[in-house]
Amino acid sequence: MKPTEKLIDSTADVLSRMLRFEHTADSVLSAHFRDQRALQSRERAFVAEHAYLVLRRLRWLRAVAGENAGARKLLITALARIEGLGHKFLAPLISRNEAQWLETLAPTADTELSLGERTDLPDWVIERLLTQMDEASLLSLARALNTQAPLDLRVNLMKSDIDAVTATLTNNGLTVTPGRFSPWALRLGERPSLTKNPLYEKGIIEVQDEGSQLLALLLAPKRGEMVVDFCAGAGGKTLALGAMMRSTGRLYAFDVSEKRLIKMRPRVARSGLSNIHPVLIDSENDIKVKRLAGKIDRVLVDAPCSGLGTLRRNPDLKWRQTPTAVEELVVKQGAILAGAARLVKPRGRLVYATCSLLDAENRGVIDTFLASHPDFVRLPANEILAAGRIDLDTGIDLELRPDVHGTDGFYAAVMERRGANSAATQPETVDEA
Repeated sequence: MKPTEKLIDSTADVLSRMLRFEHTADSVLSAHFRDQRALQSRERAFVAEHAYLVLRRLRWLRAVAGENAGARKLLITALARIEGLGHKFLAPLISRNEAQWLETLAPTADTELSLGERTDLPDWVIERLLTQMDEASLLSLARALNTQAPLDLRVNLMKSDIDAVTATLTNNGLTVTPGRFSPWALRLGERPSLTKNPLYEKGIIEVQDEGSQLLALLLAPKRGEMVVDFCAGAGGKTLALGAMMRSTGRLYAFDVSEKRLIKMRPRVARSGLSNIHPVLIDSENDIKVKRLAGKIDRVLVDAPCSGLGTLRRNPDLKWRQTPTAVEELVVKQGAILAGAARLVKPRGRLVYATCSLLDAENRGVIDTFLASHPDFVRLPANEILAAGRIDLDTGIDLELRPDVHGTDGFYAAVMERRGANSAATQPETVDEA
């Protein structure tokens, strides 16, 4: 959709509020659309895509437009320099002063820009990533992070199959390709609203990045087991785990947010799963957690993190996160992992995961945990995936990158508790949310 004066005004308005970084970009956008109910779906898509475009390319745009350029000038620069709309097209849609200013913008060569301006990343993030990769790899990663994420689906194999869902979506005029790795994944070439789609309403499909789907495959729960999704959130991974268990056993979905657990309930209802039990906890030390100590077959800890692997979806995170916040997150991640580990029975499996790209939140947390928990041993993630016929080998831990794997940035480590199975005990239940 080509810009109009109305769309430029609307996008600049919401962008000016996003750039204060007082609230998440998606919450600002949602509030904007509530206030602008007259906007049609295609107009809303334009506003969202172009506000996010500016957030993704903010450092580069400020290098071109000027460090003090406001939301409108940054947007106009993006339309002209990134999308290639000429002065002749844009001039009638903007003020005379803006049109004159646009003509004064000189071309900017990459050689004139800093690494931060070329990657559109904060300097502190660059410093940390350069300890993990060379500059060429960093530039490749940054280019991928500064694109829009595709729309991935997970097919609920309890209700349908890949071929049937593919056929239905194709008949609806959508471009559908199978996932590269997950046996449940489909990728759409478009970004339609799916909330009113019958496949979604019936719980046959869920929106879930393919990388996220792989976490369930690493945990590999079996029918009839006791399983905990320790930081369940709104339940995307919980649903995948429940389907793998074929709705048998008992699957606890722990979270500290009642709001997130409430959002999970309609998804569980649509899925047809009966083995999921949402549980509100106040922390990893909640009595509801302690009651299950040593009783759980498999525990997934998708820990709260910086989210830097999801910048394609949440570009504002890179401008809102700080080194201090990451340091605090590392402490929290260690505490959550240690608390969750208490649940795991001998020979049980523990998977720690983040959607961060930083070693401090990933290998650093695992190395510290294993050093203080000699009863746990690391398992090779590549071998587990190979056993599940997943053609993906990133080494002993799972490490996904958008430029290499086409997924969000994900990290996961798989661990097992040493020791023989203890004598059978009567499974204890906990109060559900």
